[in-house]
Amino acid sequence: MELLRIATAGSVDDGKSTLIGRLLFDSKSILDDVLVAAESASRVQSDEYLNLALLTDGLRAEREQGITIDVAYRYFDTEKRKFILADTPGHVQYTRNMVTGASTADVALVIIDARNGVVEQSRRHAVIAALLGIKHIVVCVNKMDLVGFEESVFTPIRAEMETFLAQLNIGSSHYVPISALNGDNVVEPSERMSWYSGDPLLKHLEEVEIAATPLEDSFRMPVQYVIRPHTSEYHDYRGYAGSVRSGSVKVGDTVAILPAGKTSTVTTIETPSGPADEAAWPTAVTLQLSDDIDISRGDLICAADGVPRVTQEFDATVCWMSENTELRPGSMLRIKHTTRSARAMVTALHSKIDVATLGVDQDCQSLALNEIGRISIKTSAPIVYDDYTVNRVTGSFILVAEGTNETIAAGMIGDPDFGDF
Repeated sequence: MELLRIATAGSVDDGKSTLIGRLLFDSKSILDDVLVAAESASRVQSDEYLNLALLTDGLRAEREQGITIDVAYRYFDTEKRKFILADTPGHVQYTRNMVTGASTADVALVIIDARNGVVEQSRRHAVIAALLGIKHIVVCVNKMDLVGFEESVFTPIRAEMETFLAQLNIGSSHYVPISALNGDNVVEPSERMSWYSGDPLLKHLEEVEIAATPLEDSFRMPVQYVIRPHTSEYHDYRGYAGSVRSGSVKVGDTVAILPAGKTSTVTTIETPSGPADEAAWPTAVTLQLSDDIDISRGDLICAADGVPRVTQEFDATVCWMSENTELRPGSMLRIKHTTRSARAMVTALHSKIDVATLGVDQDCQSLALNEIGRISIKTSAPIVYDDYTVNRVTGSFILVAEGTNETIAAGMIGDPDFGDF
């Protein structure tokens, strides 16, 4: 079955965790011990009903405060699809966690409290979803039970989000009025909102068209480890281990090795299941080549036609994640891109985006926690990349503080798909 990855997004107390809990509960995807633990915790909190948010908020601090802090992943399936749900925080200070949870998603669920309408955090998470290349956004107008299930409340929220999303080059958007607490329009249609003629949320998620998987892209395999047994039996063995991050490779294929720019032929493919004639995304493999080429960790083995670019200078969009420092031109950091690590210098800070208005500040001097900007980077070693819009793996990177090893930024190479950013 197809796998659909979903990330939730929205403001604080919009009901993200409750919505995921409702999806799991109504689709009968809750293990008995998890359900018992949630029921017990609900009684401790003196709730008169099962608190569905407890099915995803696993940290003690989350249960005590009633908020989501870390990204929680939950898995379930129906007869049509398998799903991975990422429950991401709504607090502004945890925006960086939302970036992490949405980085692999196919669909973003933007949850909006019907009482509050579209708020800054709703727009912020929609912008981040667009930057991360998510082409499907489902806007769930939640807590309709608290506004009398009135169409007159839902309609202006939908209109405002339609106008905003039109600026983000989103492939498709869908709007559902729901009550996660009561289950209206989550798994089953709501009799109390007969004015809504669309599908309930789960049915839409089962049928939404998924973009092409990495399997359909060009072959890319970052080298993680070079295997040299140094034994008499395997004296001439040299294997290049890594995971196929996109596309597929066959014995006999001509491949390019970058950044060296050499080509060779695949002679053998080893997989966890043994030798194979072909391997595809996302299999872990060891390749042997027909030529002796200097290949090491951080190099890329790829299809000989349509090779990615090799450079030591590039522009990127970054989300700054450090609470302790700010990003400024001249900052010296370490970049981790696929399996390569190198020193990096920020040579320019071009602009900063106001995620609430999509306005661009081109006179900014720095980026602080959770701010998003366009920068130029120069690296000490060549980076082999595709634009992020083409390949999420070879187009993404993280920046690390050299002294502390703290991850301080997540970046996407190339130009975003929207605006004058």
